[in-house]
Amino acid sequence: AAFHAAAAAAAPTGPWRIIGRPAAHALVEALRLFVPFGGVPLATLAIGQASGPLLGVARIGGVILISWAVFQIGVVLGVAVEAALERRRPERIALASLGAVAGVCLLAIVAPDGDALGSSLRVAAVQGGGPQGTLAIRTKPGVVLERHLVATRTIAPGSADLVVWPENVIDVDEFSTSQALVDVAAEAKRIGAPMAVGITEDVPVSDDLPVGGFLNAQVIVTPDGDVTSRYDKVRRVPFGEYMPLRDLLRAIGAPTDQVPRDAIAGTGPAVLDLPTGERMGVVISWEVFFGGRARDGVRHGGELIVNPTNGSSYTGTILQTQQVASSRLRAVETGRWVVQVAPTGFSAFVSSHGDVIDRTAVSEQAVIAHVVPLRSGSTWYTSLGDLPFVLLCAVTLALAMGLGRRVTPPAAP
Repeated sequence: AAFHAAAAAAAPTGPWRIIGRPAAHALVEALRLFVPFGGVPLATLAIGQASGPLLGVARIGGVILISWAVFQIGVVLGVAVEAALERRRPERIALASLGAVAGVCLLAIVAPDGDALGSSLRVAAVQGGGPQGTLAIRTKPGVVLERHLVATRTIAPGSADLVVWPENVIDVDEFSTSQALVDVAAEAKRIGAPMAVGITEDVPVSDDLPVGGFLNAQVIVTPDGDVTSRYDKVRRVPFGEYMPLRDLLRAIGAPTDQVPRDAIAGTGPAVLDLPTGERMGVVISWEVFFGGRARDGVRHGGELIVNPTNGSSYTGTILQTQQVASSRLRAVETGRWVVQVAPTGFSAFVSSHGDVIDRTAVSEQAVIAHVVPLRSGSTWYTSLGDLPFVLLCAVTLALAMGLGRRVTPPAAP
């Protein structure tokens, strides 16, 4: 709210507000991808277009261009209402700016959306079920694992090419030596397909980590019991996976013990490789809110995207709904199918055009399966990223502010 208040204060008044205000507020939406605490892009304007008419704009300029388009339409409508009430014509720049939005929307229709490879994977996404509103520090890890093993045992042998489990299903000291790996490998062998499973591993105490830490990763387990590919989560959840300002907050009595250890951020590309040669982009949970993470996976060869997530600590469905909406944005931005899977929901398949397929209910135990087409190629967003559109908004704002100062004020009566 403070960011948008600052944008309103910075934007010019007068006729040039019509292009200055949308640019200023779109820049705020861009800033939220990085500030504070590495970015907190919840409840962004672009998420509201996941089911809206401007979704296709994502394949051109991602959430920044969508945000600009929504703000630009809103400002023009406001100007039109003001003009009608004052019985005058709206400024000519309003019509021109609305034409720019229309041009972007028409361009989105013909913009490239990737290419079909002509091959596919039969993907089974496993949701173990269970209650919402549960914290990891108060949940026995074996309970979550067992729910997912029970659900996975309903998958018939030979019916899937890939089985995907959610984030955090397995919580062990070290996965490579754990009984959990034995159990997962047994299911992979029975089904005859690799499994992508979410694991949490301990990082021991050291001089740099006086209370230790943990790793949040998604790994590929083959039917032979080998771990052949791994991705460690890069974008961590502030106040969920790490505690910003821990010492300060502890000093004023905040419950920092609810996040007793910090996650260690990964550094690798956002991909997982299957033993059969296919490559997947991967965004773990929180990372689905950042277009740059899915873009990274596609630019490194991802032919589909998996989003293993865990919203079980949240009551209600506000976060889960935003995650599905964000998966839709990532699908259109990249021209790839997205497989979202959560332990207590929502799980779903999302087509490369943003259509949601087989979404589960919250808390149910379910296995959803779909034939997922593999895709290659680039959209304009995966080629360009956010920076050109951030710069375009910044230039537009600067131009509007400069021109606004040159407008001669009306003479005093």
